[in-house]
Amino acid sequence: MTKTVAVWSVAFALSAVAAIATAQHRFRYHDETETQPLRLQAATVDPGHSHSEISETRKSIRVSANGIPDHLVGRFPNQGNPHSISEQRVDLKVPTNPKSNGSTTPLEMGWNFGVSLNGVVFDPLAAEFWQGNPRSGWSYNALGGAVTLGFDENYAHVQPNGKYHYHGIPTGFIELLNFTPSRHSPLIGYAADGFPIYAMTSVVDGNVTQMKSSYRLKSGNRPGGNAPDGKHDGTFNEDYAYVAGAGNLDECNGAFTISPEYPSGTYAYFLTESYPVIPRCFAGKPDNSFRFGRR
Repeated sequence: MTKTVAVWSVAFALSAVAAIATAQHRFRYHDETETQPLRLQAATVDPGHSHSEISETRKSIRVSANGIPDHLVGRFPNQGNPHSISEQRVDLKVPTNPKSNGSTTPLEMGWNFGVSLNGVVFDPLAAEFWQGNPRSGWSYNALGGAVTLGFDENYAHVQPNGKYHYHGIPTGFIELLNFTPSRHSPLIGYAADGFPIYAMTSVVDGNVTQMKSSYRLKSGNRPGGNAPDGKHDGTFNEDYAYVAGAGNLDECNGAFTISPEYPSGTYAYFLTESYPVIPRCFAGKPDNSFRFGRR
């Protein structure tokens, strides 16, 4: 293996409806209502030559890559994912000095949240819906396990076009970056709006701190009827709600941090061990290069 260098869910459903109108996509039927343990494919396979190049100017940072990860992956195709990894044309651009909008922009279907330094994208949303209907308002949490998606130990799998992408913490990649919980996370990548992405740890008031999501499971049960029933257990994205102050991250899994890459400090996103793991909204304006599929 070689390497060359709580509003978002509404928008999510609406964006999926738009996808039907434009792409006439037929979604798979599901009626599962309970979470299940994830069965991860062992990452033992060399995916081939990985190429990633990052260039920076005063105005923008550009990530050019072939989409092949620089770490071991699971075996694809597999029972839960019938696709093979293939090279992609990754050409993504973000502002060098991103700015907050003052309001959040939900991550929608058809958008990558960000890109890792190895050129593999973060694409946490799954096109899996209650009874196959994106208009239902209930979208399956990809990491909830109710729908088998064939993830490997990097919480990644492959789209029909061969795109390997992360739905969770890219275990193999952060190991290559020598991540350790005893110090600030290394830089993992960039979000579509240009703010940096880190994994789980920051330095707060001079102390290394575990960064924790402020999303919590809703109490009680789902409504039933035309909607799923059962308790809010994490099967669906809509089982969760943002609770300000419940963790130390905001609605977009972000916080101010001082890091070796940003010694004067910056707003940054953090991958977390609990939901949403990968953020589901942007503090700034996402660049159109992160949009994929039909436009």
